[in-house]
Amino acid sequence: MKPMQDNSTTVAELRARVLAFVRERDWEQFHSPKNLSMALSAETAELMEHFLWADAPASAAVARDPKKRGDIEDEIADVCIYALEFANICGIDLAAAVEAKLAKNAAKYPVEKARGRSEKYTEL
Repeated sequence: MKPMQDNSTTVAELRARVLAFVRERDWEQFHSPKNLSMALSAETAELMEHFLWADAPASAAVARDPKKRGDIEDEIADVCIYALEFANICGIDLAAAVEAKLAKNAAKYPVEKARGRSEKYTEL
């Protein structure tokens, strides 16, 4: 199996690898949308735990810390794996969903109003 990297691996390849992993273990029976969304939330919380109580500059330092980097990479991988499996189980085209959401966000956050600002679109 070829090593995967962002610049050479498609979303479809990632989805297929996750699906193969799940099917080899007969785990689809456990992967309802409810269970996968809960697992996704739990893994996201585990990722957040690495940055708990750190301000923005300190959190960036944590992300760069070689001693913590492997654990952080594991957690973000878990988040992505569950998101990909959620898309597999629910039949969601991730690329299309991301494209549609970016279009919605572009309408809510026009560059001329939102550039350099963190307010919610209702506050711009």
